Amino acid sequence: MTALPLLIREATEPPEARGITRDAVRMMVAYRESLRLVHAHAHDLPQFLDEGDLVVVNTSGTLAAAVDALGDDGNPLVVHLSQRLPAGVWLIELRRPNGRATVPWSDEPPGRTLRLVGGGTAQLATRFESSTRLWVATLDLPKPLLTYLALHGRPIRYGYVTRDWPLDMYQNVYAREPGSAEMPSAGRPFTAELVTRLVAKGVGVTPLVLHTGVSSLEANERPYPEWYRVPPPTATRINQTRRSGGRVIAIGTTVVRALETVADRRGVVHAGEGWTDVVVTPERGAFAVDGLLTGWHEPEASHLQMLEAIAGRNLLDKAYEEASEQQYLWHEFGDVNLLLP
Repeated sequence: MTALPLLIREATEPPEARGITRDAVRMMVAYRESLRLVHAHAHDLPQFLDEGDLVVVNTSGTLAAAVDALGDDGNPLVVHLSQRLPAGVWLIELRRPNGRATVPWSDEPPGRTLRLVGGGTAQLATRFESSTRLWVATLDLPKPLLTYLALHGRPIRYGYVTRDWPLDMYQNVYAREPGSAEMPSAGRPFTAELVTRLVAKGVGVTPLVLHTGVSSLEANERPYPEWYRVPPPTATRINQTRRSGGRVIAIGTTVVRALETVADRRGVVHAGEGWTDVVVTPERGAFAVDGLLTGWHEPEASHLQMLEAIAGRNLLDKAYEEASEQQYLWHEFGDVNLLLP
């Protein structure tokens, strides 16, 4: 990223709490070929797409994945449910309360059983691979998962958001399948009206699923494996769009990760599902998409490697410098960046 210092203005609350609609957040449009930047709003998206283009969305729904717990010593903890693994075990992150937010907690030993609010337990088995942050754990809940989380969970929140918000503030309008620890937030500005206007212009909209894990990665940590599904109709529509000269626009880095998992080096997308550990970097390249709508990410975030693979370093540096100067808002309740060829 640029060596210039960036002024990061964090979105501390949803746009609705700031008196605007979801689709009224700011959107910077950045063109790779010309390095041109255009300032707009999310509801202007149809103006920048053409008939025959295809938008790909992630229909994973956000879980109320933060659950209060007590360690064996009685100290309060917060468990973040990251991913449900085969055989009924989970990847979880442990955090401890710190003022209005939480910070990572790594002092629990293997074999420890945590008492969860509402009568559940989480037994820590082992660290996940080389991670110092995630545990493989077994949950014993008194009710089915979604019922339990509806009663006792809340959305994961980090320190820049100053209060808890209801789960519907963390749901995209097209979410259909609960499973993400955190909101695939690039799609948050979408409204039913915006989707209708895209379709009316002749822009296709097609779904896939990728259940996101926790995003609170340490510097230089690789993204964790995540479960995805690219349905056959979605793969077919993407390939047909590119053959006919249309552009494929991913709504969020989660969509890119899923598609790059099933795309070959020619950019042909195949249907598939399973676990992906793909990390898109400039060296690897991106083959499945032509453009990307995304939020604003910290300079050390692994997402920026993906953005550079799609947009190029020069455009990315220019866009982030402009976002800093123009005081764009960052994170899941913030503004967005549309990267186009």
